[in-house]
Amino acid sequence: MRTQVAIIGAGPSGLLLGQLLHKAGIDNVIVERQSGDYVLGRIRAGILEQVTVDLLREAGVGQRVEREGIVHHTIELVFGGVRHPIDVHGLTGGKVVTAYGQTELTHDLMDARREQGLPTVYEASNVTIHDFDGTRPTVRYQKDGASHEIACDFIAGCDGFHGVCRQTVKDSVQEFEKVYPFGWLGVLVDVPPVSPHAIVYGNSERGFSLCSMRSMTRSRYYVQCPVDDKVADWSDQRFWDELRRRLDPELAARVVTGPSIEKSIAPLRSFVAEPMRFGRLFLAGDAAHIVPPTGAKGLNLAATDVKYLSGALIEHYREKSDAGLDTYSQRCLRRVWKAERFSWWLTSLMHRFPDTEGFGQRVQEAELDYLVNSRAASTALAENYVGLPL
Repeated sequence: MRTQVAIIGAGPSGLLLGQLLHKAGIDNVIVERQSGDYVLGRIRAGILEQVTVDLLREAGVGQRVEREGIVHHTIELVFGGVRHPIDVHGLTGGKVVTAYGQTELTHDLMDARREQGLPTVYEASNVTIHDFDGTRPTVRYQKDGASHEIACDFIAGCDGFHGVCRQTVKDSVQEFEKVYPFGWLGVLVDVPPVSPHAIVYGNSERGFSLCSMRSMTRSRYYVQCPVDDKVADWSDQRFWDELRRRLDPELAARVVTGPSIEKSIAPLRSFVAEPMRFGRLFLAGDAAHIVPPTGAKGLNLAATDVKYLSGALIEHYREKSDAGLDTYSQRCLRRVWKAERFSWWLTSLMHRFPDTEGFGQRVQEAELDYLVNSRAASTALAENYVGLPL
């Protein structure tokens, strides 16, 4: 098989890249080691920056997010038993974020690719990449007992943290990592959100909490827990009791409970791999960087990578210029590190760490107080939350 761009990974970043390239007339094939149902079954982030919504529109799949996505003008911080609104819309000159589940976004992209008859290989095993440091890269894989090879001009590694692309160049990568000493216990439930017009971040003496949503009838809640906790130890009732203890009394009284659809514990880490380009191989999304979910930057960073990479590839084919490809890694990493800083800062501000006692605890309380009472500090939070300029 011959194509112009081989994309490894059929998650949101790979699918979005494929759609943008197709719209520009650039042939591409997506290779995914999991099944389509497995990809759709992953429960992930659901808060989109405007740049991500705009990219979906540009890719021709923005209709449903514009119709069903829920715009948030405000985030709320709970600490000391009191809730404090941050008007991100007003502080950023009209910018907002949109609640729209990653599963729905992936569904939209998959549907568009299938309707347009674009090639996607699911359940490809033993995927390997070759000769990306030359002019004739190839991707090899096995499917239904047969071996296959794709010849291409470029390879886009959109295959996540555990994917083959970064592992192949691991000896040439400088990795930066911070592992946090706690996890998030997350519950997905079909109940109305406790705060339909805002995301609520909580800091209490019992730990962090987050009230988010996927729609007006489906909510996503989290509480900080020890990273070695087991899901089996957390009954639904225990979760709801703990969540209420970490919110202000008025909001806690409004929580509508129900049986969990999905319940899991996710560890938190910050991770960056540098560089993001290796000859004709380009890393994007989780293959190159991970952020803790505090601040909802993971999916949006992946979308920004895709914006830069698709633009650079289009420039290569249309204008015979490699300027965008040559600066891809530098442009992405500049934005990545700003998002890493913000996610680390918000995580540090809202969570209880094992050593958060005495002086450290008082400093955290002082920073929270300053944040909600200083327009400058609130504006800095709002600007980062809705997404910094490209």
